[in-house]
Amino acid sequence: MKLSIIIPVYNEVNTIQELFKRVESVPLNKEIIIVDDFSTDGTRDVLKLIKKEKEGQDNYVFLYHEKNKGKGAAIRTAQQHVSGDIVIIQDADLEYNPSEYPNLIEPIVNGDADVVYGSRFAGYPRRVLSFRHTLANYFLTFLSNLFTNINLTDMETCYKVFRTDIFKIIPIRANRFDFEPEITAKVAKMGCRIYEVPISYKGRTLEEGKKINWKDGITALWTIIKYGFFSDIDKENPGYSTLVSMSKINFYNRFLFDFIKPFLGQNILEVGSGIGNISKFLFLKARTLYLTDIEDKYLIRLKSLYAHYPQIKVLKYNLEQNPIDAIEKIDTVVCLNVLEHIKDDDHALNEMHDLLQTGGRLLLLVPAHHILYGSIDKAIGHFRRYEKIELIDKLQKAGFIIEKIRFINLPGVLGWFINSRILNRKAVPNFQVNLVHLIRPWLFIERHIKIPFGLSIFVTARKIDKSVLFQTTSKKVHNIHNGSK
Repeated sequence: MKLSIIIPVYNEVNTIQELFKRVESVPLNKEIIIVDDFSTDGTRDVLKLIKKEKEGQDNYVFLYHEKNKGKGAAIRTAQQHVSGDIVIIQDADLEYNPSEYPNLIEPIVNGDADVVYGSRFAGYPRRVLSFRHTLANYFLTFLSNLFTNINLTDMETCYKVFRTDIFKIIPIRANRFDFEPEITAKVAKMGCRIYEVPISYKGRTLEEGKKINWKDGITALWTIIKYGFFSDIDKENPGYSTLVSMSKINFYNRFLFDFIKPFLGQNILEVGSGIGNISKFLFLKARTLYLTDIEDKYLIRLKSLYAHYPQIKVLKYNLEQNPIDAIEKIDTVVCLNVLEHIKDDDHALNEMHDLLQTGGRLLLLVPAHHILYGSIDKAIGHFRRYEKIELIDKLQKAGFIIEKIRFINLPGVLGWFINSRILNRKAVPNFQVNLVHLIRPWLFIERHIKIPFGLSIFVTARKIDKSVLFQTTSKKVHNIHNGSK
């Protein structure tokens, strides 16, 4: 595996050459990405000499800011240049020891972690420094833990290590040292598996060149609060926002699972697993479970949640393409709120038919009623909504026989119509999502009665050979014809 080392540099003329020696001496396959944040003390001249020495070696990247922007901005600049499998942040001030890289990356290499923090307070030798500074560190770590619900001992550590696929999809907004609480909040909200590894620490005092100050503490405090309440990971994607909102309504996800539970087999494939809102119920039921999606950010979260379960396989799979070899014949396909996102839904239904063994079931949930199609559908990528007769016809042509079909979520119709057709919103407002709890008693009743229309259509369909379906259909037509005589 290749390690990408990001080194933000600002006015470190006395340490930068020694740091290079220490980083280069680490016996790992690596690339070194240096971002000079407009140093004015001669650091930039030293870097240019080093660059000249390394000319022709493609594992060195030298980048320069034309004005001082801060550590976060330097890391953001480096982010797009990373080519390794693992990324580590390295300060240029010799407080942290590069010889500890192998220990830091080990949990990721072993497949146990997505992100690793090097903790200065977990047992290694460290220089004794200012109590007040340490107290501020403890306070910010405590507050960060409070908002993210994780139990780090050292949120402000420089040594943060990431799987590259995760690091590259995180939007970095911070310019200065508020990078630390921002990145912590975001990896926590993504559901990443975070490990801590003890590290040694030779800290500097302010007199010796330490650059963080009380203003950075105030900014960090605000950053913790801001990202504790809000998330801007893919904030322009209403579909992702909807998945996150729905993940908080556990009872509704359980309500959907209760519909499909009686029809589940033992070898299950979930199409479009998203962030795992239904997956968390399926894995308790399945002997073998395939969780699939086409979005890398969702696959990262699913792998983080289920990496230690040997019966669960997380795969990138696109229904608009041919089935992948890694998926064997299965007895159940779960496809909830996915088919409407696929342009060629007839092809997708045929693909799901081919995935199933004969007699296997497709458990399908799609949005109902053409008249409800509006701005929210467009924003979250729906190509269509379905009528019941239309859906039956598509399923039969794909080789399925319908076992059960019904509408669900009657109360949701009015809210969707107002938001999507009248107010032209792109998403259901959060306060309305929270009001779903008010209809909980009705949803309990709805499980036991048949309703004439609803926000969604739920179908269970069984795979039979298409030749058998044709013969069965022909026989029904013949009987109807004779009956009409």
